Amino acid sequence: MRITKVYTRTGDSGETALVGGTRVPKNHQRINAYGTVDELNAILGIVVAHARLAKDQAMLSAVEGSLLRIQNHLFNVGADLATLPEHRWAGMIRVGTTDVDWLEGEIDKLNEDLEPLQEFILPGGGIISTFCHQARTVCRRAERESMFLLDLEGEDLGVLTYLNRLSDYLFVLGRWIAKASNESETYWSKDA
Repeated sequence: MRITKVYTRTGDSGETALVGGTRVPKNHQRINAYGTVDELNAILGIVVAHARLAKDQAMLSAVEGSLLRIQNHLFNVGADLATLPEHRWAGMIRVGTTDVDWLEGEIDKLNEDLEPLQEFILPGGGIISTFCHQARTVCRRAERESMFLLDLEGEDLGVLTYLNRLSDYLFVLGRWIAKASNESETYWSKDA
């Protein structure tokens, strides 16, 4: 794909094109779903940028490759959400079981270094960890937006399982980064 112009003026009237050319309003549920995935991807870019600034090579190597892989997966998720079922093509790359299995393996590896939770934690644990928690909440919203699309159009989206597992990964990653950064986690206090 080659983009020669950033602006096209075709969206000035409040519509945009899906993959395949179908025009829909910019508040269409497909746009909400893949727009939220795009927002999530941008937050993961912030996590990677902060990890690079931290100059902690062990932490950076532990997260950078995985997050870059996830960012690429999210572009595939976005393309999937931006494509009507009748416009999908043979060989279209879509997230699936292999990607979910990989995420579960990453979660298991990170969890090996963590103590089991005894209580809910508040989002925090340092700047990088906090962005992981923000990414987790946006990921959950992307999952809800995709589920809403499923309810509206009756389409079984393979992205739901991936987004569900990704939010789990981001939670564990946030905890792992807090520990790797020697930042303390704050437990929820019911009485506070």
